[in-house]
Amino acid sequence: MAVAIITGASKGLGRALATALAERGWDLVLDARTGSALEDAARGARKYGTRVVAVAGDVTDAAHRAELVAAARGLGGLDLLVNNASALGAEPLVRLEELPLDGLRAALETNVVAALGLVREALPLLRAAGGSDGNGGAVVSVSSDAAVEAYGTWGGYGASKAALDQLSAVLAAEEPGLRVWSVDPGDMRTDLYAAAVPDDDAWRPEPAAAVPAFLRLLDERPRRASGRYVASALVETEGDR
Repeated sequence: MAVAIITGASKGLGRALATALAERGWDLVLDARTGSALEDAARGARKYGTRVVAVAGDVTDAAHRAELVAAARGLGGLDLLVNNASALGAEPLVRLEELPLDGLRAALETNVVAALGLVREALPLLRAAGGSDGNGGAVVSVSSDAAVEAYGTWGGYGASKAALDQLSAVLAAEEPGLRVWSVDPGDMRTDLYAAAVPDDDAWRPEPAAAVPAFLRLLDERPRRASGRYVASALVETEGDR
């Protein structure tokens, strides 16, 4: 049975991905900082009959990252690592002239440093995934359009996601046996966005709308093995069928 680690899995996109993978029979290791919300997400995933281990903690903690990988090892290995946990750096977002440097450090620590730390911890299991066919595991890092576009007040968060994109690109070059994808899910109605821009009440799709894009990557493992993708370009349209 395939095994995935998903960080930031108690709500939003992380929870939606966990539900979709559980429905497909994946075993899961789920991470989030709030234990009660995480356990609620885990209960939802367990309804599909898969094994789900909920490990509450902060991905910036090396011991917690080791716990996540140990839990995956206990389930039999690791086929997919999803770096979804994110920090904004300031809530609500502010212009660069007002951005606390400690806030920027916190965003980089969660969005980049912790992601790399978890990848490093998980590499032996990811390399071993797929057995003798040489088709190793996959790493998905959740990016943002703020990584490639200049939006006012999104500078610190966008810089951290741009760094995550580059980290993913280099990892792909160094680990050709793995699939390494950076995916921009597009606009979503999430608590993270509400914290970033609390006065913006414009309609946005639920995170579940982006899930088919991630599943398509997993299903097709595209010939351009690794790279950066935008979810809307991956979701199958009527014209693709």
